[in-house]
Amino acid sequence: MFAALREREFRLLFVGQSVSLLGDGLVGVALAFAVLDLTGSASDLGFVLAARTIPLVTLLLAGGVFADRLSRRAVMVTADLARFGSQGLTAALLLSGRARVWEIALLQVVHGAATAFFNPASTGLVPMTISLERLQQANGLRALSMSSASIVGPALGGVLVATVGPGWAMAADASSFALSAAFLVQLRLPAQDRLPAQSFVRELREGWDEFRARTWVWVFVTWAGLGNLGMAAFSVLGAAIAKESLGGAGAWALIVAALGAGSIAGSMTALHVKLRRPLVSAALGLGTFALPTAALALTLPAAVIAAGALFAGAASMLANTLWETALQQHIPPATLSRVSAYDWFGSMALTPVGYVLAGVAGAAIGFSATLWIVAAFFAFSAPVVAALPSVREIEIGRRAWEPAADTP
Repeated sequence: MFAALREREFRLLFVGQSVSLLGDGLVGVALAFAVLDLTGSASDLGFVLAARTIPLVTLLLAGGVFADRLSRRAVMVTADLARFGSQGLTAALLLSGRARVWEIALLQVVHGAATAFFNPASTGLVPMTISLERLQQANGLRALSMSSASIVGPALGGVLVATVGPGWAMAADASSFALSAAFLVQLRLPAQDRLPAQSFVRELREGWDEFRARTWVWVFVTWAGLGNLGMAAFSVLGAAIAKESLGGAGAWALIVAALGAGSIAGSMTALHVKLRRPLVSAALGLGTFALPTAALALTLPAAVIAAGALFAGAASMLANTLWETALQQHIPPATLSRVSAYDWFGSMALTPVGYVLAGVAGAAIGFSATLWIVAAFFAFSAPVVAALPSVREIEIGRRAWEPAADTP
């Protein structure tokens, strides 16, 4: 299950990224309490979180172009150093006792922008560090690291905030980016295909052409974007329902923890499972989010909702691993980061909208009706996506760079 770690380059990448992900896990708690300690305003916290998210979404496509044009490792190291600087300065301001909200927000803009360049480059770099037969396992290990960090990171962040304060938690996050960069510079990588000299717009267009030329890619990304729109409603309305009807914060914590535990189980499964039609399984797996959403709409006991979240979390993390492996094996290396950028952008773009619409829809038609719409979307759309010929034809285990024949 862990044979991919025997390969030196992937092992270095994995360790560095695991440290960085753990650092990221600290930030949710640390940043929230840092802002609330300064002003006590939830609006200020929302302002800071938006400052972090907006540049991440808007610069993803540019990040994909530069990752294909330049050395992916160089892009990632530069992004890590930028995030080390932004989080380090945030920590210094907090520890000095002179921090102001607008300063923290501005530094989080830098963090979000750097992450927009890091993520597409990371997807493109992984196949350069691992042998073909272990690519899915490598992605499974990355998913396992991400899942574990999503549980351990916030818990560790809470301990640091409670004992030494949010400034030191932010300092720990900054250090994680420095360590990530240190591991990246040690990689010995094969030569990367470089783009010929051409305009930025043309490079962006080439990535778009590769993205839309494969029906399975743009359909899946569009569907995932709509799914994340629905999951935003689950997050917003779920917390409200837990507070009103399920027993409070403890009930919601149980549901969220079950989702995280399920993602770990799904990551472990991805380390060894071999599926004949991986994207069919991925689509049906993502459709299982209908289970906890419907249970929440019915206001069933928190333990029942958590059981559904556990199953959905496992299925979704397995689906994510299968999806990323399919991209890496079926998209030409020279355009992989740009296609990945369109994937990131399409999947994330509607999430902020979902947070807004959840409250509006919940007030207009009720929490239960809104959640039933989300559950119905997952239940009925997943089989439709799974049945598409272009989705059913995708296999994992061989690289296929030739243009697809199912251009829409």
